[in-house]
Order: sequence, then structure tokens, then C-alpha cells
Amino acid sequence: MSTAIQKITPFLWFDHEAEEAAHFYTSIFDDAAIGKTTRYGEEGARVSGQPPGSVMTIAFRLAGQEFVALNGGPHFTFSPAISFVVRCDSQTEVDRYWDQLAAGGEERAQQCGWLQDRYGVSWQIVPAALDTLLDAAEPQRASRVMQALLKMKKLDIEALERAWAGGPQITATHS
Repeated sequence: MSTAIQKITPFLWFDHEAEEAAHFYTSIFDDAAIGKTTRYGEEGARVSGQPPGSVMTIAFRLAGQEFVALNGGPHFTFSPAISFVVRCDSQTEVDRYWDQLAAGGEERAQQCGWLQDRYGVSWQIVPAALDTLLDAAEPQRASRVMQALLKMKKLDIEALERAWAGGPQITATHS
């Protein structure tokens, strides 16, 4: 793990899957590593309901971003109100992150590149160029892109670029 201290670190609350999730995520992303693991002592175990000696927190890095996962028990669950956006440079990258993060999870009922992984964490897998394709300075093009985007689950860069250029609109949901 890096020696510089990150100002803001996402802290993810799991029931008891923190270590498993950290290993899952680090297997998917580049520049990823497992960091420090802390374990529950007697006092913390008693308060949390977790077994003494079990993983309390595990630090990990994904694409240079530091995270911490906690085994805190079933008191809280994840919600799509918070998600992690993964910006991708190619359709191959979109497909890779989508397929790996969605494995064992469920695609969000919502469109536009959202999925929920096997732990309930929400992700948005989007092309890096999406902000440019939705630029308000190009309202007609942005409108066509938004229309195409709203028909997709997993995003299709070529179809979004076609919509921006004024080409034929897609008619089916890309999955």
C-alpha cells in the first residue's frame, strides 16, 4: 500500500465478507493490492458479534484508490444511493469490468451502465468519453446520446458514438 495518506477513503461495511470482497475486487482491477488486516479482539468481538480473531477491517487498493472493508455484522446493507464509477477507455474494458463485477451479482433494473455485485455494492461501468458525448454545448447530439443510453444496461460505446454522430438509433437493450 502507498505511504501517502489519502484524504478520503471509502469505508465499506460488510456483514462478514470483507476479506472475501477485498480479494474479489483486487482480482479485477489493475494497480490493486491487499493492505493491512486487523482482527477482532475479545472486546470488539463481544460488541460486534463477530468471532474473536476474525477479520475486523481489511485495507485494499483498486486502480490507485484506497478502500477499507469492515466486518460489522448485518446491521447495515449497501444501497444504490452510493456507487463507484469505473471509467473505461474501450469496449473491451467496459465488457471486462461489467462481466467480472456482475459475476454472481445482479444487473441493476436501472439502465445506463449500473450493476450490483455479489456483495450488493453498486457500480457504474461507463466509457471515459461519456461526459463529452453528453456535453450540454451540443444539445441535439447529447439528446440523441441520452436516448440511446437509456435503452442500454451494459453500455455500448460504438452505439453511443453513432447516436452522437446522428447515425441510426439502437432499438434493443445491450446486455
